[in-house]
Amino acid sequence: MNPHSPTELIRDRYGNNLFDLEHLWNETLETLLSHRSVRAYLPNALPPQTLETLVAAAQSAATSSNLQTWSVVAVQDPARKNTLAQLSGNQAHIDQCPLFLVWLADLARLNYLAAQRGTPAAGLDYLELFITAVVDASLAAQNATIAAESLGLGTVYIGGIRNQPEQVAETLHLPPHLFAVFGLCVGYPDKATVATIKPRLPQSAVLHHETYELAQQDAAIAQYNEVMQQFYESQKMDVAGDWVEHSLKRVATAQALNGRDQLREQLHRLGFPLL
Repeated sequence: MNPHSPTELIRDRYGNNLFDLEHLWNETLETLLSHRSVRAYLPNALPPQTLETLVAAAQSAATSSNLQTWSVVAVQDPARKNTLAQLSGNQAHIDQCPLFLVWLADLARLNYLAAQRGTPAAGLDYLELFITAVVDASLAAQNATIAAESLGLGTVYIGGIRNQPEQVAETLHLPPHLFAVFGLCVGYPDKATVATIKPRLPQSAVLHHETYELAQQDAAIAQYNEVMQQFYESQKMDVAGDWVEHSLKRVATAQALNGRDQLREQLHRLGFPLL
């Protein structure tokens, strides 16, 4: 069986074969359903114009009111990558990857333009515009991720970039009104460390018709606990408890947020009033 067939990919994504996509299948769907987090990279340099291609894909994503409230910092300097790796929780794959992209919620540009033209920009102080910028950055980054994976590159998002946002801002020389939402490692996967497709919740847990129903998720979550247990065992991963227990530990206390419980205060200091 072709390892990239719809049947294989649906089975890998859900732990079983739920439906047939043969009649809808194309290369884009293959790229999307093949996504996996890559945490081991070869030192190989990326082909010329790879970065520019990824940014072009990112800029092709939707953006609210065409405000384009995002930017990205491409980091390739080993010393700066190492600093960001330490700030993100000592994640070695940031050091390994040839390209590390830091995606920014960017309200600095509009603040700067308003000051240049002597016009008010009070709307930028409100939570709505911060959310807009985070959404814009996320949509752009996902487009870049899909583009990278379509080129045979591996990626992994780095949420740990939010552990110490003020130090990240200092490392990247960010002026006020900029916030690093997440990082993205990009590079050629090291085949010696196999990255596998991680199963997701059954669609019955996330897909709702007409109205949202919480209780209907019970059976799906019970099934997912079993699927993830099989996944952990197949990957020889020592994970205590089931998926629910593992997930609830991540939200049980402020300390479990790894410093991000201070995010509101840090955002204020970075120039986001969040009114």
